[in-house]
Amino acid sequence: MDHLYVIKLGSSTLVNHPEIFEEIAAIVHRGGKILLVAGGAEGIKQKYNSIDREMPFLTLVSGDEVRYCSPEEMPIIRAAYDEFIIPIVNDNLKKHHLEVYSQSGGENDIVFGAKAKPLKVLKNNKPIIVRDSLFGNYTGCNVEFLKATLATFDVVCLTPPIIDKELGEFINIDADVLAAHLAIELEAQHLRFVTSTYGILTTIEDERSTISDVYLGDEIHSIKGRMKQKVRAANLAIHHGICDVCITGPHTLEGTGKTWFWNMEKDLNDMDLLNKVVRIPSISQGEHELARYLLDTIQYPGVSGRIDEVGNIVFQKGNGPNKLLLLGHLDTVPHIWKVESDSQGITGRGVVDAKGCFVNFIHMLRDAEVPSNGSLLVIGAVEEEISSSKGAHYIKDHYSADAVIIGEPSGEGSLTLGYYGLYKLEITISRPQEHTAAKDALSVIDQLHVVVEEIRSRVQNIDPQCLSSLIDIQHTNDKGILTVTGILNFRISPPAGKAYASKIELDFGEEVIVKVLRATPGFANPRNCVLVKAFIRSFAKEEKSIHYIKKRGTSDMNTLATTWDATPMVAYGPGDSSLDHTNHEYLHIQEVEATRTILKEAVGEWFRLKGSE
Repeated sequence: MDHLYVIKLGSSTLVNHPEIFEEIAAIVHRGGKILLVAGGAEGIKQKYNSIDREMPFLTLVSGDEVRYCSPEEMPIIRAAYDEFIIPIVNDNLKKHHLEVYSQSGGENDIVFGAKAKPLKVLKNNKPIIVRDSLFGNYTGCNVEFLKATLATFDVVCLTPPIIDKELGEFINIDADVLAAHLAIELEAQHLRFVTSTYGILTTIEDERSTISDVYLGDEIHSIKGRMKQKVRAANLAIHHGICDVCITGPHTLEGTGKTWFWNMEKDLNDMDLLNKVVRIPSISQGEHELARYLLDTIQYPGVSGRIDEVGNIVFQKGNGPNKLLLLGHLDTVPHIWKVESDSQGITGRGVVDAKGCFVNFIHMLRDAEVPSNGSLLVIGAVEEEISSSKGAHYIKDHYSADAVIIGEPSGEGSLTLGYYGLYKLEITISRPQEHTAAKDALSVIDQLHVVVEEIRSRVQNIDPQCLSSLIDIQHTNDKGILTVTGILNFRISPPAGKAYASKIELDFGEEVIVKVLRATPGFANPRNCVLVKAFIRSFAKEEKSIHYIKKRGTSDMNTLATTWDATPMVAYGPGDSSLDHTNHEYLHIQEVEATRTILKEAVGEWFRLKGSE
């Protein structure tokens, strides 16, 4: 599940701040799935008040106070969730027209655990042992049930208590720790703990004292009470591979009161931002969290920032007429694995394609000198890795620039002058089932391959340099109607021109439907423009030779070039592009630093050359 959020909401947020459900609905509308873990303190308090019963607590020898979950109290605690907490969740989510499934974790043996050891507590200032407390620890869950339920509903809500199957008893569990364990089990992309404060504060009375980042080994001396469990849960998650973990508030997911937890060392200097950006998952159509993080984090003097209507992150430095656009992309292909750093570099999904390139662009906002007659525009586009290219299409129609540098891996010593285009077809064949032993019988899959080969022949007649690949086949049998659907990709060379698609005949009769998903032309930039000259000078300053390349892949350069064909465009950035889309992406720190230096010089040279025209 590519866009799974596990969100823990405290009961005070649930009960007193229904606006949080608007934020949850927004995540769903962006395509996210949500596992909501609801705390119960307010509901338990209301339940005890409703039956006029005093709520029992125990004081541990550490001085912390905990709820006493004796066998007599557990039915009351369970009823509090069923009668107060779950109805609040259901009613508010349904007001936003969301499909929701809610239950306590222990019902139907969905989440299970083991009763904890006897508690050592203080009574009349003397230590005693309490053996009957039904408080416990997480041991597992029905992962397949949860995945199936998440696939069916917009939001799945679980609450304590959970079940100790060996004892046959419900046991209470801390909701923050439960959320962390479930995020680990389900390999969630995002874990959020919504609290009543502006994240973790160094001074509890000062709402402006938010600790923005917690790194490996950090000790937080200011935390007290319930916040201790949130910190424990957050650390548990990052140690088990959940990279995007945040305590946020007050009572909001989107506010500026956030404390991020990172499975990385601090004091990484100019590599700090890159390490964080790679750790925030941003699979195509799930870029919002990264965009929002950058908007909150990049606060350089003279730099404005915003998220535009389609989700692109947009920064600008300077307001002069000579405009240079540095265009990267935020999204990555699936899947996500644990990001790891060493003294030489960093590995993780998207570090090569193309977060390393985009972070270099962000550093230009701080480091590059923009003259009074210049503007530096840095944009991180969404959905570059999928056919929609929504971010680039919006940029093409709503922005302008005198030159464009695309953030894609070229390697330190190379400058990319162009890319092949992408011609993407969906081929669907449907017909009634027949016996494969019938005379002249041809299965729909065989027929698909025949059509594919014919299309390949027709495209090659238009573009002899094209490359093609049948990247997906789906087959169904619905009540005797056989249907096969194939996705056929072509990489189209620049000489094929813009109108190549109109020259390709795709009519194969009624049984065969061919749909053009994308018809982007190739693009090649000349070497004699001001932008290339700026890079030549930059390379020369570093006493390095420049190697020009044209790639057989496709980038947002192609999308812009459909109407910006007179605008100079090149691509430059760190990384070995042969690692794109593989599970072996690795970026060398030395290369990041070297390309950043060349980029800074090239940006400066472009403004100087453009200003002298």
